Amino acid sequence: MSNEHFPRVVLLTGGAGFIGCNHVRLLLAEDPAVRVVVLDALTYAGNPRNLDGLEAAYPGRFRVVRGDICDEPAVAALFREERVDTVVHFAAESHVDRSIDGPAEFLRTNIMGTYVLLQEARRAWEKRTDVRFHHISTDEVFGSLGAEGAFTETTPYDPSSPYSASKAAADHLVRAWERTFGLRVSLTNCSNNYGPYQFPEKLIPLVIMNALEDKPLPVYGDGMNVRDWLFVEDHCRAIDLVVRRGAPGSCYNIGGRSEQPNLEVVRRICDLLDEMAPRPGGGSRRELITFVKDRPGHDRRYAIDPTRIEAELGFRPREDFAGGLRRTVRWYLDHRDWVEEIRSGRYRGERLGLTT
Repeated sequence: MSNEHFPRVVLLTGGAGFIGCNHVRLLLAEDPAVRVVVLDALTYAGNPRNLDGLEAAYPGRFRVVRGDICDEPAVAALFREERVDTVVHFAAESHVDRSIDGPAEFLRTNIMGTYVLLQEARRAWEKRTDVRFHHISTDEVFGSLGAEGAFTETTPYDPSSPYSASKAAADHLVRAWERTFGLRVSLTNCSNNYGPYQFPEKLIPLVIMNALEDKPLPVYGDGMNVRDWLFVEDHCRAIDLVVRRGAPGSCYNIGGRSEQPNLEVVRRICDLLDEMAPRPGGGSRRELITFVKDRPGHDRRYAIDPTRIEAELGFRPREDFAGGLRRTVRWYLDHRDWVEEIRSGRYRGERLGLTT
C-alpha cells in the first residue's frame, strides 16, 4: 500500500495560533487543490488577525469556525458537512509556566480534545484509507538531556511538566487509535519553533517586545538551558511532507540542528535590535538582561535528531538560526500594530503562570 496521501479537505485545529496560522498559509499558497477549514477556540493565544486576508485571497478554499475541540457534536458536524479527509491537529494549551499554575485546562484540551478528534475521525472515516490524522507533538515529551546526545523517535517518554505530560498522553492516544482501530495516523515531535505570529509570552517575541520598550529581559536561572531552534516555516514544510508522504502509523522528529543556550538567544536578539532599531539613548540592550528565579522542573537541554525525516523524506531546513532570527526580528519590527493589539488586551508582557 502506498504511503502517498493527497489532502483535499483539511481540518486544521488551532489554525489561529502561531504554528497553525503559518501552516494554513503554506497549504493555501502551495496546493491550489486543498480546502482548509480552521477550528479554533480563539482563546488568548488564538488571534483571528493571524488569518487576515485569507478568505479574500482564497475564495471558496478557506473557512474559520470558532469552536472547541472537546465539543463532540460540533466536531462531528464539521467532519460530515465539510467531508474532511485530513486532520492536522495543532490545537493545544502550550505554555509550560501556565501548566504549572493551572494544569486542569491542559488535561482537558490536550488529552480529551485529542480523544474527541480521534473518535470523530474514526466514526466519519470508518475503513477508508484515503485519509490521514496528523498529530503535532513536542520534544518536551522526552524530558531532559545531558550535555550530549539527542532525542530520536525511540527515546522513552519522560515528561517533566503538566504540559509535556498532557502532550505525551495525547501522543499515546493517537498511537492507540492506529493500533486498535486502524486509523491512519502520523505524528511529529518538533524542537522549539520561532518566527512570525508567535504569541509574545514565548522567549523570542517577549525579549523583542521588552527590549524595544527598554524593559528588563528575563532569563531563567543561569541562562544555560539549551534548546534546538526551528524556524516555523521549515516546521510547516516538514509537517506537510509527513502528511503527504510519511508512513502511516509512524513518527518523525523535526529539528533545526540549531542548538542555542537561552542566554545566547537573548544576546543575539539584543544585537539585532541594536542594529535595526538602535536605542534612543544609545548603548547596548544587553544591559537589560535580568536573571530571574528558575521555574520548577526546567529541563536543562533538548536536542532533536532529525535523521529519519532527512533520510526518508528528504527534509532539510531552509533557514539557519542566524537567518531565521533576523527574519523574525524584522517581522516584529514591521508588525508593531499586531503586537500592540495583543498587548492592549489581557496580555501585558508579564510572566504567565507560576502565581502560586
